[in-house]
Amino acid sequence: MSKVKTTKSSAVSQGKRQSDTVVLPTAGASAPNNNIKHRKKDEKAKAEMERKRGGAVYTSIEAKIDYVFADHSLLELALTHKSFAQQNNERLEFIGDAVLGYLVGIQLYLLYPNCQEDRLSLMRSRLVSGKALAEVAGQLGVAPFVRLGSGEAKNGGRERASILADVLEAIIGAVHEDGGIEACLQVVGKLFSPRMQDLGTEELRDAKTALQEALQAQGIDVPVYAVARVAGADHKREYTVSCQVDDLQISAEGIASSRRGAEKLAAAEVLTQVLTQLQLTGTEPEPDKIENSKLKKAKESAKSKLKKKPQTDAYAKTKPASKRA
Repeated sequence: MSKVKTTKSSAVSQGKRQSDTVVLPTAGASAPNNNIKHRKKDEKAKAEMERKRGGAVYTSIEAKIDYVFADHSLLELALTHKSFAQQNNERLEFIGDAVLGYLVGIQLYLLYPNCQEDRLSLMRSRLVSGKALAEVAGQLGVAPFVRLGSGEAKNGGRERASILADVLEAIIGAVHEDGGIEACLQVVGKLFSPRMQDLGTEELRDAKTALQEALQAQGIDVPVYAVARVAGADHKREYTVSCQVDDLQISAEGIASSRRGAEKLAAAEVLTQVLTQLQLTGTEPEPDKIENSKLKKAKESAKSKLKKKPQTDAYAKTKPASKRA
């Protein structure tokens, strides 16, 4: 009997252990469901924060450019750097660059009726340079709202002039896609009209002089001009002149009714390329460097004139006979 009881109790105890193993839930079995719930709550909270943040961005930027977007996704895209997402602001930047150059050119043409093409080109290149665009973007306060990848953000991307300039062009491109060229004209006028009014003698200088000074400030050799072609009848000549900066491997051509006019047009185009390249390398010429370069050039010119100054007959007569011989 004892054996039977022992065997029976043993079987019962084994059954209990088996039922314990099968029926009772293991520790933490409900954890996946809880994780899913928490994840959904986090995503919902994050989406709400993004919505509120987006509203603040839209209100801030729209107030400063005096334009309200019908499609706010365009503005959001304009603020998206390539380091943040594959779908970024580069295409809008492409549109904005073209539209900005066109509209600034039109307004300069109307504002300065007595300026020739080379001076207008020089003024436009100053207004739409990377440095100028970054300054305008700074005034709009877009830096905190730019969407950057974590690496770019840690490396100071929000303060980088090239990124801010690209964002401004992308915003202008977004305005064009949202409201057309008329909307862009109003926005560009609001952002750039004060700068157009404040153009001083620096922007109105001869393009050849400005180019030479910018190069000398960097220790770069002066540009080389050459007549590439001369076409047309005697009373209607057309000169094509090339301007080349060998050290930077930059060149351009200008076409005008006079050689000097063609040289100035070519210089204006080269100057735009030079300033862009110097900005990209972080060596844009500073005003004090240009002034020092001009002073140095004036001193060298004065010394050269003194050395080459011919002796007058009166001076020759005052010299001893031995030296005159």
